[in-house]
Amino acid sequence: MNYDSSGSHNICMVSDFFFPNTGGVEEHIYNLSQCLLQKKHKVVIVTHSYEDRVGIRYMTNGLKVYYLPIKVFYNQCVLPTMLCNIGLIRYIFLREQIAIVHGHSAFSALAHEAMLIGNLLGLKTVFTDHSLFGFADASAIITNKLLEISLSSCNHCICVSHTGKENTVLRGQVDFKRVSVIPNAVDTFSFTPDPSQRDPNHITIVVVSRLVYRKGVDLTAQLIGDICHKYKEVEFLIAGDGPKRWKVSI
Repeated sequence: MNYDSSGSHNICMVSDFFFPNTGGVEEHIYNLSQCLLQKKHKVVIVTHSYEDRVGIRYMTNGLKVYYLPIKVFYNQCVLPTMLCNIGLIRYIFLREQIAIVHGHSAFSALAHEAMLIGNLLGLKTVFTDHSLFGFADASAIITNKLLEISLSSCNHCICVSHTGKENTVLRGQVDFKRVSVIPNAVDTFSFTPDPSQRDPNHITIVVVSRLVYRKGVDLTAQLIGDICHKYKEVEFLIAGDGPKRWKVSI
């Protein structure tokens, strides 16, 4: 394992989802990488190309990002070949002297492929599952089988909630002892409501989310109608965008 006398590690974050695309996974990877850089670890990010963004780019604090010349297959993800990109990914791992491969999102084929290659190279692998998935539809069946193969040799898994842990353990057939829960955090320095500014006669419920089916927007829209009809003092503030925006804009 590559580390210096101070105990720092060379870490590679891998996912199909990263900037300039926007979303929770993208923000999580970026913020986690910045925190690790502050702890004196070396961090590089591997993702696929986004239009003309191909090659190596540098972000805040020298965060190095590899935008691989791989075309998107479906829903911002590359084709799950598992081994077709082994030459390119292996080269990056060796060039950057990577010790830990950290894959993000069960739907990211690139993350699964990188973790598999990392295992073949004898590297430590970590996987973070950010979302809940079902069991019955075609997409879930394919994704869950890929997840089961990938996690069979993964050293440790991270979920953002206890419900997410249960979901991942069942979908991936992974030992629950190899799964930890690290809840998503709220930066209280960036979000500090002032109670004195609140109208005591009104209750504002804030919803921050990508407005897509998988985030439960259809259920949210139904709840908004039911709650606002029953409680006149309640109002909703929606922050986000997506194809389901019309559902919560009526």
